[in-house]
Amino acid sequence: MPASTRFREPSAATAGATSSSAPLEIVPVRTENERRRFLRLPWSLYADDPAWIPPLLLERKEHLSKRNPFFRHASFQSWIALRGSETVGRISAQVDRLHLERYDDRTGFFGLIEAQDDPAVFRALFDTAQNWLREQGMRRVMGPFNLSINDECGLLVEGFDTPPMIMMGHALPYYSSRIEEQGFTGIQDLLAYRIKSDFAAPRHLDRLSSRVAQHVHLRPLRRRQFAEDLAIVKDIFEDAWSNNWGFLPFTVEEFAELGRNLKLLVPLDYVRIAEIDGEPAAMMVLFPNLNEAIRDLAGRLLPFGWLKLLWRLKVSGVKSGRVPLMGVRRRFQGGRLGATLALMMITSLQTPARKHGMEDVEMSWILETNKGVRNIIESIGGIPYKRYRIYQKELF
Repeated sequence: MPASTRFREPSAATAGATSSSAPLEIVPVRTENERRRFLRLPWSLYADDPAWIPPLLLERKEHLSKRNPFFRHASFQSWIALRGSETVGRISAQVDRLHLERYDDRTGFFGLIEAQDDPAVFRALFDTAQNWLREQGMRRVMGPFNLSINDECGLLVEGFDTPPMIMMGHALPYYSSRIEEQGFTGIQDLLAYRIKSDFAAPRHLDRLSSRVAQHVHLRPLRRRQFAEDLAIVKDIFEDAWSNNWGFLPFTVEEFAELGRNLKLLVPLDYVRIAEIDGEPAAMMVLFPNLNEAIRDLAGRLLPFGWLKLLWRLKVSGVKSGRVPLMGVRRRFQGGRLGATLALMMITSLQTPARKHGMEDVEMSWILETNKGVRNIIESIGGIPYKRYRIYQKELF
């Protein structure tokens, strides 16, 4: 791969408003300075966006470091777009061997896309990423995935006026048009629902819960059996989601990292395991919305940001949260019992959420085609307030 690639500029009639006389150069990220430019680019792009929340730079560095267990089964390359000394865009490309083993579809992925509103920049970034994927033997590209389907995924296409929740992305409104100009079409839409923590369940669902209550036991994670309960959560998740579009199981190392985050950030009563006659049948995890706690830290924990973060998470609390994991074993799905289990878990989290001062909960992401789960959420007042889109394109 060349150290960098220069791209010929389009005519003035097709150039974006931010085009300048400086040549456009696409540089693979290799040095520490290039990594810093890659990570810091969003600060300039979102400077005037009140809904954007600066991510913690330390966390973003860790996410893209070799310590991330994702890189044990994936190849990765990232690039920045430069005009003279100015960073004007970035993108990544990934090939996940676990995805290829499961689906055998020669599909690679793009992600971490950020750029000025300039068609030339988007075209150069995507041409570079797609050429790299072709070199890896890929015949199709999907995205954005930051870095996999088990991380942030999908491009925000509706709901720009509210901040993103923990582990959910934000974007600028022109991104979708610029990506579609590169020949991408939407393949899946993901919805984020917002629910008030003081919702009231419909009477008919309450009656269903009462009928099965003697057989169903809901419990939190057990501190002394944390590893055992974490394995139960993983097992239910993999069974419940195994037939979902794009599903990819966590590796042991990836789920262990999730477990460390649970221990650090999540009260044990924010996790629910539902047992039917003693057998684990469903699970749900509620995360405090870390984004709410870091919003004014400008991405930095030093010198005093970490004290503010700890105080907000452990003492003052946050007013919002997100359910990133929920699952009911397949044999209970599609029937009344499965819907009742889901409702019972959601309802059981009301008390701890309100005890900690949580007022709003996001349930995301939900496939637009998942009518069963959507009906349950909407029956208790959930409103879809954000939409994320996953795109695909054939590589010829």
